Amino acid sequence: MGEQTVAVNRKARHDYHIEDTFEAGLVLTGTEIKSIRAGKANLQDAYARVERGEAWLIGATIAPFEGGNRNNHEPRRTRKLLLHRSEIDQLLGRAAAKGLTIVPVRLYITGRGHAKLELGLARGKQLHDRRRDIAERDARREVARELAEVTRGR
Repeated sequence: MGEQTVAVNRKARHDYHIEDTFEAGLVLTGTEIKSIRAGKANLQDAYARVERGEAWLIGATIAPFEGGNRNNHEPRRTRKLLLHRSEIDQLLGRAAAKGLTIVPVRLYITGRGHAKLELGLARGKQLHDRRRDIAERDARREVARELAEVTRGR
């Protein structure tokens, strides 16, 4: 079956240069994984932080499970990330030394049914970097449009 992408943080690619990525597991409750499998997750304002030797996902929204009862989860609670000690040390060291930020890029379900989070070690873009990206995207779009018109015979 392969992996199924549930949520993508499009704002992360817009606001940051992603320098490196890591894969992390998530500590979830039963209703949270059911909600994620139903596609009810959002990484829009989320970020990750390393505190006391553990990695945490902060600000991610996982909607309450519709079939849940009064023990349903809190939508924006802080969730623990599962990483190896060496990965946590590497994240912490590189983020502190180079002034990088840890942002979630993508939330997906593996072929075995486990929820995984792709974390990016990112450097913030300046305004001129964003403008350059927009100009490049517009240029690619214009070239594709012209190519499509030529192939149609206009």
